[in-house]
Amino acid sequence: MTERDRPAAAGGTTATDAVAGDERLRRWRMVLGGGEADGTGYAPAGRDAAMDAALEALYGGGGGGRPAGERSAGLGGSAPRVARWLGDIRTYFPTTVVQVMQRDAIDRLGLSALLLEPEMLEAVEPDVHLVATLLSLNKAMPDTTRETARAVVRKVVEELERRLASRTRATVTGALDRSARTARPRHRDIDWDRTIRANLKNYLPEHRTVVPERLVGHGRSARGVRKEVVLCVDQSGSMAASVVYASVFGAVLASMRSIATRLVVFDTAVVDLTDRLDDPVDVLFGTQLGGGTDINRALAYCRSRITRPADTVVVLISDLHEGGIRDEMIKRVAAMKADGVEFVTLLALSDEGAPAYDHEHAAALAALGAPAFACTPDLFPEVMAAALEKRPLPST
Repeated sequence: MTERDRPAAAGGTTATDAVAGDERLRRWRMVLGGGEADGTGYAPAGRDAAMDAALEALYGGGGGGRPAGERSAGLGGSAPRVARWLGDIRTYFPTTVVQVMQRDAIDRLGLSALLLEPEMLEAVEPDVHLVATLLSLNKAMPDTTRETARAVVRKVVEELERRLASRTRATVTGALDRSARTARPRHRDIDWDRTIRANLKNYLPEHRTVVPERLVGHGRSARGVRKEVVLCVDQSGSMAASVVYASVFGAVLASMRSIATRLVVFDTAVVDLTDRLDDPVDVLFGTQLGGGTDINRALAYCRSRITRPADTVVVLISDLHEGGIRDEMIKRVAAMKADGVEFVTLLALSDEGAPAYDHEHAAALAALGAPAFACTPDLFPEVMAAALEKRPLPST
């Protein structure tokens, strides 16, 4: 605390200055956490005291031989105490802050095991990261907790679907319509608005008409399956949030009759979850987060299931840390590209930004015309639309 942060001496300040000074002291005290080191002399009361106690329980204070004022973990492993604390932080902090504090409690204090208790799950604020943690505990989850855990996961999944489904369907449908256009349409399939715009250069003023040298319309395949999409998802621990989002998008795409969607997840083994795509919660509980990574084996499986390569988009979602045969992985991507498959590599499908990934493998894929990049869930519909139309991806 510097001198300029303190209120001016009595007689040299206005009431407004005094209030502003008190507020600065309050904020510094809440940040520094009390003890002799904060230097503010401010004593929290009422709501401030309750907020400070919640922060202190997580980020500590003075115990374990630490210097006074340096926060350390203080929640311990008591389920009732943690449950009360979860209720407190939901009372005093906004949802976004609650989610961060929950994440910190799980990471810093090793509270994952407590999430196997139903009363704990009922107290937490659900988000993507909590879902990922629950999925990692899936095999250890007792029957008494499983239904509660599924309810938590379903709440998050339904929220994600509300946020993403409509835009995804609209964007992808538009891309399919554009990709189905033909220069030789039957009369009933002519798109007259686009045809006129495409032929405005042929306007004849004396006849006040446009000569349609080039017709724009839709192919006769518009009502059938027009494209196939394969989502190939790395389920290693670092890809947890990506698995959640990929499952939601897979369910959305599978609901569209014009797209045949396949969802494949892998670590060192390969699991095809396509038959569960009608319920993304079932998909998520069919995954097994953690373990090794064999991208080569997963791509071999995906290629074996492709029947219409020129109409297929393969989306590999992985940080490219290959535990299998690296050269074979690159060759499989090259083979799919040669078959006519549109290949997209997403290093992450999450809100977190740039992930850690294998730069050498990413460069090798880029050299094949399959650039690798991270993608936020909000950008994913645009990426899919570009891939379906075989045009440059939005991030490149």
